[in-house]
Formats: sequence, structure tokens, C-alpha cells
Amino acid sequence: MGGLEAATGLKGMDMADRNVTLLVAAYGNDAAAAAEDFETIKGMGDTAVVAAVVLQRDSAGKVEVKEHGGGLVAGGTSAGAIGGFVVGLFAPPLLLATVVGAGIGAGVGALAKRHEEKAIGVDAEEWLPPGSSAIAAVVDNLYLDRVDKAAGKATKKVSKAIEDGDYDAVVKAVNEGDEKIIEAVES
Repeated sequence: MGGLEAATGLKGMDMADRNVTLLVAAYGNDAAAAAEDFETIKGMGDTAVVAAVVLQRDSAGKVEVKEHGGGLVAGGTSAGAIGGFVVGLFAPPLLLATVVGAGIGAGVGALAKRHEEKAIGVDAEEWLPPGSSAIAAVVDNLYLDRVDKAAGKATKKVSKAIEDGDYDAVVKAVNEGDEKIIEAVES
């Protein structure tokens, strides 16, 4: 076991033990509102939020992970691994585009194919268009209403249940290409 698995024990986390949802809150060009809501979400504790990131996309379309939070951070997982994990659940094609320059691991390519077949995640062009910000969080379903309310400054929100296979596929992709993904997400 290495990478994200070693740092978090994610491989051993049985999805039957925890039901999680991907929550995406979009903020248009109001990065300050996204940062404020993210601070509120981080203050909720590590049991409510498995992993969360603030994403900003510049006018040229380049995505930057601005902040990280959640239980995986508290567990010692690197910022790049968390960014790869959340971005992989948020918009797998965006993760693919992020690591293309670094060389794609087989897991990331398989994740992109899975997205095309099953439409996991959300459409990055709709939820994180150029010149915008968003919070993407993997939330324990027990706390979803509270986390959703904490993202009160968002212009729009969506939540999507994460299926066991999707969760496992993202963990596998991040683990198989962890160094390349971490370098791409942290740069």
C-alpha cells in the first residue's frame, strides 16, 4: 500500500461503513466568498468533511487548487494527493488535463474513460468555467445539510452521491499516478 492509501487508509475504508457525497459550490468570480465559506466548512470538524478543496480557474482555463481541508488533511495526506482525489471525483477530465503535461498514469486514463461511460463527477465547464472559483468537498452524508448550509455564499450548488466503484476508481487512479498528480496539482 502506498500513496493516498498509505497516508489515509482509504483502501481499507469500506464504503459500506461511510456514505459520502460530492458537494460542489460555485462562486463565479467571487474568490473571497469561496474562501470565506471554505473557512466555515473547515471549522466544522474532520468528521463532517472527508476532503475539500477550493479551486480557481483563471481566464485562460488553468485550474489551481488554492486550499485543502477535511479529515484527510488531518490524517497527514499531502495537499497534492487530496487535490487529486477531490478533483478526480469533481471532474475526472479536469484531472486528466491537469496531469497531461506530466505524463498520464494508466489509472488516470482509466478514470477519464470511466467518466465518459458513467458520467461520474460534474461538468467542469458548467461548475468551474474560466474566471471562476468553486469548493469541491467529499462530505459524510450525516453532515451534508450542515456543510451545504455553510456554503451559503455560493451562486449555485450541486450534490451527487459517490458510488463505491467511483470512489475506489479515484483512489486507485491517484495511487497509480500519485507522484505525477501531486506534482501537477501542487504546481
